[in-house]
Amino acid sequence: MSGAPSAEVYRIDWLPGTDVLHGVCHCGAERTAQDPVELWQWMLAHPEGHTPHTPDPGPAQKGTAA
Repeated sequence: MSGAPSAEVYRIDWLPGTDVLHGVCHCGAERTAQDPVELWQWMLAHPEGHTPHTPDPGPAQKGTAA
């Protein structure tokens, strides 16, 4: 192994009962695909095509109280 260790974590999970893979980049961006090569190419192209996942605000945080 050459170079310094990287703290970047890439994750690919198989969605049981399907042919679909779910990938999560170290930046939080998510994507699904059936082709593992496509998913790895997307991850390694970071930041191209990556929009970090932002959680949906709960009902108390949406808008203003009436």
